[in-house]
Amino acid sequence: MKISDQAIYDARKLGKGRMMTLGLQHMFAMFGATVLVPVITGLSMSATLLFAGLGTLIFHLCTQFKVPAFLGSSFAFLGGYATVVQLGMAGGLTQAQALPYACIGVFCAGLIYFILAGLFSAFGAKKVMRFFPPIVTGPIIIAIGLILAGSAINNCNQNWWIALLAIVIIVICNIWGKGMIKIIPILLGVLGSYIVAACFGLCDFTAVKEAAWIGLPVKWENTALSVFSNPNWSLIVAAIIAIIPISLATMMEHIGDMCAISSTTGINYLEDPGLHRTLMGDGLATSLASLFGAPANTTYGENTGVLNLTKVYDPRVIRIAAVFAIILSFCPKFSAVIACMPAATIGGVSLVLYGMISAVGVRNVVENQVNFKSSRNVIIMALILVLAIGISYSQAGCLDLGFTKLSGLAVAALVGIILNAVLPGKDYEFGSNNAGDQSVDFEVGRLEKNE
Repeated sequence: MKISDQAIYDARKLGKGRMMTLGLQHMFAMFGATVLVPVITGLSMSATLLFAGLGTLIFHLCTQFKVPAFLGSSFAFLGGYATVVQLGMAGGLTQAQALPYACIGVFCAGLIYFILAGLFSAFGAKKVMRFFPPIVTGPIIIAIGLILAGSAINNCNQNWWIALLAIVIIVICNIWGKGMIKIIPILLGVLGSYIVAACFGLCDFTAVKEAAWIGLPVKWENTALSVFSNPNWSLIVAAIIAIIPISLATMMEHIGDMCAISSTTGINYLEDPGLHRTLMGDGLATSLASLFGAPANTTYGENTGVLNLTKVYDPRVIRIAAVFAIILSFCPKFSAVIACMPAATIGGVSLVLYGMISAVGVRNVVENQVNFKSSRNVIIMALILVLAIGISYSQAGCLDLGFTKLSGLAVAALVGIILNAVLPGKDYEFGSNNAGDQSVDFEVGRLEKNE
């Protein structure tokens, strides 16, 4: 693929002022989605911003500074955090005490990226991807969204009018918005709903007044390493088993985003620097972030939209955005403002996000033209959905094996991968359908190439 001379500017001709402005725009695009993950999960806001910035810089280092991608918080792992917190609280821990165990699971999930990157390098993408076809990843993604739906409704119940306002703003911006408005519907939905709630006295800003202007973004008690001072080994094993299967969905998202960025810029990043390098960069950023109590990282569709909008594809602009995120992470007062967001706002935005996650799973199946006239495909999808949702909403909420507990999603993923491997009739070939390869994108507001 060749890039049009009119589609990209020489960064040296942009000037420092314009590059700074473009960097701020990229940070603005990723901001609403990135900060929403710690708000929903209870993870550290400051650590999230710090490792979104550091993770992006690490990704650029691993990809030889060639790929204009920003890494922000991954929505795909929300179900994993919720599952581990539920298991921890059932064992007598608080949410704050259980979250570091979930981070251990995410750390291990990040290491799976290295395994897949090695397999891609050794055997090629087509051979490896046959074991992770859309008939496995699609239903897993559908189940992630459906499992989370209950928590979104509970938050909306705090004040449905505020929740509905957030939903309406997101829908209007996403469907009828133009330019940057279409790229940042989540941020606008959060801001609009939050401001209205504050005007009606529904927010308590005491914590904002008490917070310092400057402070360290990482606290020891929030890190995954803090668990090992008094570890619950059973919960550690359960967290790892519960969260690792989610990496299947996030790796598919990563591959789709790399295809989308390549398509947007006209440069084939799957060949140079190579998918193995981009996977390693994403995996390393995710593992490092989780160690220090931040959410898993993923390449962001919103920033791909900004690339399409500005036609400026220089990776240095993305790195400027990463530096801005790092600087902002050292302001506890800013984190306190985000933490004061009303539950109803979170619920309204989450309702859209969780539904979008399930819709992405459906899209993955549809755009890859999965053949449901085949009994093997029907059986695989049926078992994945029933096991994932059934176990999650059962009285125990998990499958107790005695030595450890498996989440519904973990059981479903294992069953799906095994059935796909042993049942005859595998027909998926990676790279034969561009729309299908790009179909996994958990972000709301991504600007499509043809828009």
